[in-house]
Amino acid sequence: MENQFVEIQNISKLYKGSLVPAVNNISLQIKKQSVFGLLGPNGAGKTTLISMLCGLFKPDSGKIFVDGFNTISESKKTKQIIGVVPQEIALYAKLTAWENLMFLGQMYGIESVELKKRINEHLQILGLEENKNQQIRTFSGGMKRRINLIAGLLHHPKLLILDEPTVGIDVQSKTAIINHLKKINKEQGTTIFYTSHHLDEAQDFCTHIAIIDEGKLITEGETNEVIKKNNCKTIEEVYLNITGQKFRD
Repeated sequence: MENQFVEIQNISKLYKGSLVPAVNNISLQIKKQSVFGLLGPNGAGKTTLISMLCGLFKPDSGKIFVDGFNTISESKKTKQIIGVVPQEIALYAKLTAWENLMFLGQMYGIESVELKKRINEHLQILGLEENKNQQIRTFSGGMKRRINLIAGLLHHPKLLILDEPTVGIDVQSKTAIINHLKKINKEQGTTIFYTSHHLDEAQDFCTHIAIIDEGKLITEGETNEVIKKNNCKTIEEVYLNITGQKFRD
């Protein structure tokens, strides 16, 4: 369909030894240049869906297309246009911020002069220019998250996948990250796929929302429309109505 940048078609994934699919026949369409939020309790299937979207896992059934490319049969092409910011910090603790970003940027094949320019721009915007020669192990949690974000942005991905990018950090770092993402989405046209447990943040940040639970898609659509069609005032209210009050440790 025109203007759909990501097409997720009836994908399912059952892990060996499990009786219940981690992802059960989910279909989603993500518009180009949108900010798409995937919400759900622990164990809902979010990480599995992200892993399949990245091409790390092959769906048991169904297909995923990014910018028209199949994530399995055309994985080299899709990996060139996808940037991933994982929940775990994917940096070398004993290297400096600059060394980490130079190493990762070179892996993408970015020319040295251009790479240095991009790194400096991101460091300046995210308030880390003065810390670039410090080892990552000396950084606070918020500083590590900001470097983690830069690492996923260096090659100018068309699709940026973010798994809990603001978990466990201070308000200042969270605000800096969300503002930077909004700017990239608006100015570069980057499509963003985002998961979070911060529901108020998701409501403010995301143009579109999907809620999944027990591997199934429960509701999805434009953020305001999801709130409206569920007769609620906030995404948090929708979320609790759909997923219930039971603890999900």
